[in-house]
Amino acid sequence: MPKLTFHLIPHTHWDREWYLTRGQFGARLIRMVDQLVELLGAEPGIPGFLLDGQTVLLEDYLRVRPDREPLIRELVSNGRIETGPWYVLADEQIPSGEALIRNLLLGKTDSARLGRRMDVLYSPDAFGHPAVLPMLAREFGLESAVAWRGVSGGADADLFRWQAPNGDSVVLYHLPPDGYEIGSTLPADPKELKKVWPAVRDRLVARAGSEHVAVFVGADHHFARTDLVALRDRLAELEPANEVRLSRLQDFMARVQSTDGAATRPYHVIAGEQRFYGYTWALPGVHSTRAPLKRRNSLLELWLERYAEPLAALAARDLKPSLTQAWRTLVQCHFHDALGGCSADEVALDVENRLIHAEGVVREVVRSSLHRLVGHDADAARDRPGQASPSLVLWNPAARTRAGLVLTATTWFRRDVLVGPPGNRRPAVGTGYQPFVLATSSGELIPVQVLEIVAAQERLDADRHYPDQDEVDLVRIAFKAPSLSGLGTAVLTPVGGGGRSAGPAARVTRGKLCTDTIEVDPHRDGSARVRDLSSGREFSDLLVLEDETDEGDTYTFAPARQHDVRRLRPGRTRIVARGPLVAAFETKWSGPGIQARLLAMVSACDSMVRCTLEVNNQASNHRLRVRFPTGIPGAPALAGAQLGTVERDAVGSPKGTYEAETPVRTAPAHRFVAVRDGNGLGLFCPGFFEYELTPAGDLLLTVLRSVGALSRGNLVTRPGHAGWPMQTPLAQCHGMDRIDFALVPLGGEDGAESLQRMWEDCFLPIRGTWFRDWLPHAVAASPGIELSGEGLALSTVKPAEQGDGVVLRCYNMGDRGVQGVVRTGWRLAKAHLARADESPLHELSLGRDGRSVSFPVGAKGLATLVLER
Repeated sequence: MPKLTFHLIPHTHWDREWYLTRGQFGARLIRMVDQLVELLGAEPGIPGFLLDGQTVLLEDYLRVRPDREPLIRELVSNGRIETGPWYVLADEQIPSGEALIRNLLLGKTDSARLGRRMDVLYSPDAFGHPAVLPMLAREFGLESAVAWRGVSGGADADLFRWQAPNGDSVVLYHLPPDGYEIGSTLPADPKELKKVWPAVRDRLVARAGSEHVAVFVGADHHFARTDLVALRDRLAELEPANEVRLSRLQDFMARVQSTDGAATRPYHVIAGEQRFYGYTWALPGVHSTRAPLKRRNSLLELWLERYAEPLAALAARDLKPSLTQAWRTLVQCHFHDALGGCSADEVALDVENRLIHAEGVVREVVRSSLHRLVGHDADAARDRPGQASPSLVLWNPAARTRAGLVLTATTWFRRDVLVGPPGNRRPAVGTGYQPFVLATSSGELIPVQVLEIVAAQERLDADRHYPDQDEVDLVRIAFKAPSLSGLGTAVLTPVGGGGRSAGPAARVTRGKLCTDTIEVDPHRDGSARVRDLSSGREFSDLLVLEDETDEGDTYTFAPARQHDVRRLRPGRTRIVARGPLVAAFETKWSGPGIQARLLAMVSACDSMVRCTLEVNNQASNHRLRVRFPTGIPGAPALAGAQLGTVERDAVGSPKGTYEAETPVRTAPAHRFVAVRDGNGLGLFCPGFFEYELTPAGDLLLTVLRSVGALSRGNLVTRPGHAGWPMQTPLAQCHGMDRIDFALVPLGGEDGAESLQRMWEDCFLPIRGTWFRDWLPHAVAASPGIELSGEGLALSTVKPAEQGDGVVLRCYNMGDRGVQGVVRTGWRLAKAHLARADESPLHELSLGRDGRSVSFPVGAKGLATLVLER
């Protein structure tokens, strides 16, 4: 047997917020790092201390102890404190793929400022891992990783090669079942150590894939042991034939990958997402805990990635610091216990406040960038009120030419609201709303459908004037936008009078919502039947709201022992829009402690059934879901995932008993999930959501899961406590909430690329922004960007981290490599491919006109382009 080397890896796992708030854990963090610095100064024999793989801890420390920054820089530069590569240890399945990239970008930036980055993708406590993680690791120059929950390699081994869908792979060290705390209780007393060590040793050596064996010494919120050198020496006495050393994690991973540390047996290869059960708790109940907070996070991700950053990249690159601030605040919300919702109520309130702060930054970036993009000067409009008149500016957030449905709001002046001390001022009075159509720059008239007219207040802001507050008629409208180029703009001018839509129309016929392609029939029992008129296929008993008892906690769903699933009671269904562009109905639902309103709408522009569900939940300890029978038993689901898709089989009720954790039937998804057998049904949401696919072919969408405890012991689905017992009344999710989703009948040719485009058309439609103070000389002329290439999906357009360039990132949803093309509305100075961390790979040749560039993207791969003006 070869000589073994036991690597003692000192560390702490520091939950920034969990059962205590960030303030409480933060105060402890200061004391912990203070003592760590003293220990490292006194003990030169300790080569390094792993500070949990997240730079935010040193950011928190230096905010309170700025005087110690030179010393911290020295310790990090010398590798004595290992930090990064993450900014925070996030939940890895709930954030978007772009958010995971930004997390690593922030970690890279902070590590560089401090002097050094730990080059191991460290993920000791996430509740499962997405398939793209090895690809992201390689995109940031990382060749190895550490993980625990959810990993299943089909063998009890500590070393695997984990492969992403695009073929990129990393060497993965899989923590033992005891996790990162396996060595935390090794006693200082030599006699006790002699009793305890053999069991720990046997567990680690039995699964060792090389002669190098890691012994993690630390645990949650543990301060560094002051007897680390003595512990090493005592273990060395117990291992006379082997070596015992104190090591940094990066050094250990380098050894197992080096020639002298070659694996004693071939690495087992694992592929794709890692969300398996049985090894240790995966705790997938966090995917539906505090669901309203997760939805708010997803919407903010969407606004940052597809509105704020592209607009700033095109028009307002000086707003890059504000974008960085927004991302830093948002990613701080992604800490696994915080975003997972398995935390104290005070933590959830802190997360909500951070989201509110980031939302404010993002909205201001969008407003300011759009104003600059289209040349709108609010101060000039205030100085020349007689010249200002309303206009509607359209902007296409997709990187492809398209038309489509626009739902937006217009405002019509009725009366000034005078703010300030009374004086001789008299409020101006207007006429309010009058019927209108929209005119394009070429004179084409576009009819609008009025959906709602309400009295409202509007405030117009300017940089060098006080806000102008007015009473207005707020008029919500629908219309079909003219074709716009990718990231392009257009101006529509309201013209008095009405108009009738030409071409396809939406209508109500005998209580059914009808277009030329789809028919939706609401029934008295609250369900609806959807018929795809192109294929003749029907989907019945859709949109039913179901409720069931949940006896679980923030970590784990636990049904009642006598499983009770009950439909909510439908109330009156009424038609609320009759066309000609959109038709809609409303159904009220009720149950014990639950009131709900479902609005379903069809449009003449597409074949979607757009839905908004508003819920007033006052009930406790239950799970509310919407059911969508597809009528396709046994078919797998194609679910959207970060930067791609994943195919999963239907999951039936677990059979038998499980000692550790009962596998769940639900799964996480991003953007969409589809069930097909040629034709089929797709379910779309703005961002992250939880779904279930039954063997009978029914899709279920989780609306909310109401629970009142951080952890409960001995659930029917999980023995023992997953966290510290405490009450979490806010996790009952009482109050009002809203969830948007859409249904689309699918044809046989609708694959991943089609699903992605449908999602964009539904949740990233052409955006209409109303300017009541538009000046005629303002010019809406976005330079625009078009992305083409079979299977390519846009991830983001953003200002480059360094310099003045524009970054475009896309991913290939297909199984074959493709040649992508980007066309810009401006002449390029040059362009190059880069990794996701924006370090350059190689320069690209420009097209003859200097406005286009082609580039390769491998199957299921990622491409990052830096376009320099």
